[in-house]
Amino acid sequence: MLLSNLVRFKKIIFYSKRITAIVFLFVCLFYQANAEIYHLDLEKSIDIAKEKSYVMLRLEQDLKIAEYNLKSATSKFKTHIDLNFVSPQFTETVRQYEDSTGIYFYPVKQLNYQGNISINQPLPTDGNVFIRSGMSNYDDFYKDIRSTYLNTRIGFTQPLDAFYGYNSIKSSFKQAELAYERSKKQLKREELNLIYNVSNAFYNLLSVQKSADIAYLDLERQTDAFQMSKNKFEAGLIREVDALQMEVDLAEAQNNYELALVNQGAAMNVFKEAIGIELSDSVSLTNELKYEVIIVNPDQAVQLALENRSEIREQEIQIELSKLSLKRQKADGMIRADLTAYYEKAGVSGQPISTSFLQSLQNSYDDFVVRPQNFGVGFTVNIPLLDWGENKALVNAAKSRLKQNELQKTEVQRSIEREVRNLVADLNSSLKRLQLLEKNIVVAEKSFEITRLRFSDGDIDSQALALERNRLNNAYNSHLRAYISYQLMLAELMRKTFYDFQRNELIK
Repeated sequence: MLLSNLVRFKKIIFYSKRITAIVFLFVCLFYQANAEIYHLDLEKSIDIAKEKSYVMLRLEQDLKIAEYNLKSATSKFKTHIDLNFVSPQFTETVRQYEDSTGIYFYPVKQLNYQGNISINQPLPTDGNVFIRSGMSNYDDFYKDIRSTYLNTRIGFTQPLDAFYGYNSIKSSFKQAELAYERSKKQLKREELNLIYNVSNAFYNLLSVQKSADIAYLDLERQTDAFQMSKNKFEAGLIREVDALQMEVDLAEAQNNYELALVNQGAAMNVFKEAIGIELSDSVSLTNELKYEVIIVNPDQAVQLALENRSEIREQEIQIELSKLSLKRQKADGMIRADLTAYYEKAGVSGQPISTSFLQSLQNSYDDFVVRPQNFGVGFTVNIPLLDWGENKALVNAAKSRLKQNELQKTEVQRSIEREVRNLVADLNSSLKRLQLLEKNIVVAEKSFEITRLRFSDGDIDSQALALERNRLNNAYNSHLRAYISYQLMLAELMRKTFYDFQRNELIK
């Protein structure tokens, strides 16, 4: 009984493993079917990142927001037309009336419907010209009266302090323009940051891939050396300790290669995330460690950075906004004056509630024709007499903020000049180091080949061969690091100057 249960249990485990394997296989096939294959160089990687990166997608929305705000500010200068209706509004309630004789309550039962249209034209001087025309009808069921009212008014308002103080409509438009320009500058700066980040991820992945290639070549060389030492030991030509040392070196080379493959997988995932593709997608990089010799003049680089860096323009925008804020604060302490004028025609009629609406409307129009016009002109002045220095203190605070922004601009300019000069010096030094290490590789390869032949002939021991092998690996890795450093410095210089020195063109 126990034996049969044990057999049954083993069968369950066996079939469970098979089912698990089948499910795993289907999952793998599903991901492979939906995965995309990318053959990428640096340019293609950057293009994909610009299209799919979450950072760029978010910044594009910020730019759209600023664009819509600018459109809104532009529309404030255009004619606005509004149409309003009340159709109908019925009221039945009790209201309160109070005078010198006491408080009284009276019933209300009314029906109201009305409509009007208004046309408003804002003026660049912060005033506006308007036309309003409408009709309203009131049916009072308790008094048995239908009242109809027609009205057309042409008016004009103009704050006079807009000429010498603060013009709200122009300032709002200017602020929207500056905000839109700042958003475009930020988008371009973030685009260059994205290019650098993608370049960093690309070359980091390239670095670990090349390191894996170097580790594989080292493993092949060490495998040949181990086989050679094994044959020589079996022939009695070398000591056992030398053969054992070769076996240890082979195990170390194997471990280094496996570790390089693990690092390659991690760097691949970082790269996929940086350009915005799925982790299940397949990527192969195209790069042969070629480079262009680019000599950069530090004075030219500094001049390009000062002319094109968005941070400087953003500081200038902030200064302009501070000036607008200062102007608005000064206007709060100035004499304010408003000029208003209007011309109006109106017609009213009152008749029994049984009168038809069209007849009451005709009666109102007849009165509209014969009734004298209404008009009015107004001039108001507001003179601040005493605020105990409140506005003056706020004006001084605005001046200090303006001065602070001007100092910040100067500091940004100095910081840009310093970092660009240091970067150009590092770039030129990196180029010299890269060229030197290229020669070192040639020398190290020849030296290793000579050492391998001497070991084959029995002139040197395994330690000398291992030392020369490590020297060759160091030459490969040093050259790789120098190449990556040089390419990243070129990308960093483009980010810092808004100029592509490889193509000799300005980044727009």
